[in-house]
Amino acid sequence: MIRNNLFLTIFLLFISCSPSPIENPYIIVLGTTQDGGAPQAGCNKKCCINRWSNSKKEFFVTSLGIVDPNSNEAWMIEATPDFPRQHNQLTKENKIKGIFITHAHIGHYSGLMHLGRETMGYKNMPLYTAPKMTKFLQTNGPWSQLINLKNVKINKLKENKEIILNKRLTIKPLIVPHRDEFSETVGFQINGPSKSLIFIPDIDKWNKWDVDVLGTIKENDYALLDGTFYNEGELPGRNMSEIPHPFIIESIEYFKEIKDRVDINFIHFNHTNPLLDPAAEKRKKLMEEGYGATTLNQRFEL
Repeated sequence: MIRNNLFLTIFLLFISCSPSPIENPYIIVLGTTQDGGAPQAGCNKKCCINRWSNSKKEFFVTSLGIVDPNSNEAWMIEATPDFPRQHNQLTKENKIKGIFITHAHIGHYSGLMHLGRETMGYKNMPLYTAPKMTKFLQTNGPWSQLINLKNVKINKLKENKEIILNKRLTIKPLIVPHRDEFSETVGFQINGPSKSLIFIPDIDKWNKWDVDVLGTIKENDYALLDGTFYNEGELPGRNMSEIPHPFIIESIEYFKEIKDRVDINFIHFNHTNPLLDPAAEKRKKLMEEGYGATTLNQRFEL
């Protein structure tokens, strides 16, 4: 009996001292909708009416988490109006090491207010922004107060300049054409040990980007791309040319040559986009065409 107990003790010590298995880092989807979310303020149409009374049908604004489960480090892309819930989800098992912002449209940076002294009172949160976005934050209140009080620490992004997050992860900003009223707009390419993902939530039209778009996209294993509107006419009474985005039906055709080489998923859906309905025929058709529509908590292993 003593000998058996000795063997059991040694075995348990061996198990407890063994290194944890290596888990691949991953991207987690923290939100999927356009800046206003869904339901959207002021909307009582069919696309929103049932969501007001059912929280399970609400959608968070587009944001991603980059997670390394071995080091329990995480980085957030976008600080949205849903920042409190998204931050809470990402920090349950990880520590946020920085926030990356794509551009100065309200749904992509307004969540930064939660880092200020009125709320979290954060100290020196690393904030990664492109040059014009940096200047916008530095010269406009209340965002300038976050910098002055050292709630955030600005790290200026350089186009195509890779940033090392840790030993297993890097991220690179890509300038894309968009309605740049206050700042430039960037997308991001995130590289892990085995795979890479490109994230472009906002762009005017694919043919306006002055790069080899198909070549750039197919360099990656995954692509999360602007899917704001499914088609023309989603906003009756509004001139949609004033808020240009590639319609999903355009993107389906545009990327047909490479769809078998990269896992293409659409994101950043307007509240009017039929793809928000998981049972929609258009969503089923999209999958039949070889594309995907991102969902909350969806993971992409790197």
